Amino acid sequence: MDTKNPSAPSGAESRVAAKKHPNRGSGGLLHDNSRHTSHFVVIGNHLAQHSTLSALAIGLGVHIQSLPKGAQVDIKSLAIRFPEGRNRIAAALNELEAEGYLRRERERIADGRIITRTVSCNQPAHRARRPETVARPGTPRKPARKKALPPVPRPACPSPALVQKAVDILSDLRRHDSRLLLSAADTEHLAPGVAAWLERDVTATAVRHALTADLPAEPLIRPAAFVAHRLTDRLPAPPPFRAPDPPPATPTRMHNCEGCDRGFRSPAPGLCRDCRSDLPEGT
Repeated sequence: MDTKNPSAPSGAESRVAAKKHPNRGSGGLLHDNSRHTSHFVVIGNHLAQHSTLSALAIGLGVHIQSLPKGAQVDIKSLAIRFPEGRNRIAAALNELEAEGYLRRERERIADGRIITRTVSCNQPAHRARRPETVARPGTPRKPARKKALPPVPRPACPSPALVQKAVDILSDLRRHDSRLLLSAADTEHLAPGVAAWLERDVTATAVRHALTADLPAEPLIRPAAFVAHRLTDRLPAPPPFRAPDPPPATPTRMHNCEGCDRGFRSPAPGLCRDCRSDLPEGT
């Protein structure tokens, strides 16, 4: 009976802790709840209290999970609904996709067009565990192989300075649209394609505009593949060939031959054709 509870703080310790509490005097949060009977959605605390997602990403995740099937959740539609703007909304959607709350799947519809389906996942961890429960013993699943990027044009003379300028242009694309954030490996693959444009007398500003203008409203599933396609599809024609200008003609003047004193035309004084011995026969 005389054993003390080691987890119970002493009265003095409690008073000291209370003085240092950051919310001392505010009273903390209270809830005034009433039971929902219609028009509500169940949201997991793993999303509502996510430790790394931004407030905008959490808000968009909650909003998307509350929408009915078939609702438009592309960047353009969400930018109309919310005031944050396309770039911030695109970045928030990328956060949700990275954490597994969104999947973007490309699908070919009846008329041949390819559209992007957005799938909202209310329990990403549950979906991630599901393949493990159905896999047969002794048959481990191989990790999905990343699809290779499309090839890009190659410069005829890839000088280090030209390639470095191409890398700088690619690294700067994210400042113009956050969806064009490229990894170091993607940049290394794409740099020769940009160098091929620069080699054709295209300015850096023109290359940047060709890669960032008229981007689709829907999310870019593989931004590096998109850039590779544009570098190839919109490659400008090489500049027209210009032959070098011929050297200017040497002016001639009348001179008296130093051998026979006969007049002849030549750029410089000397011997006439008949008096010169260094000319081949018949000339």
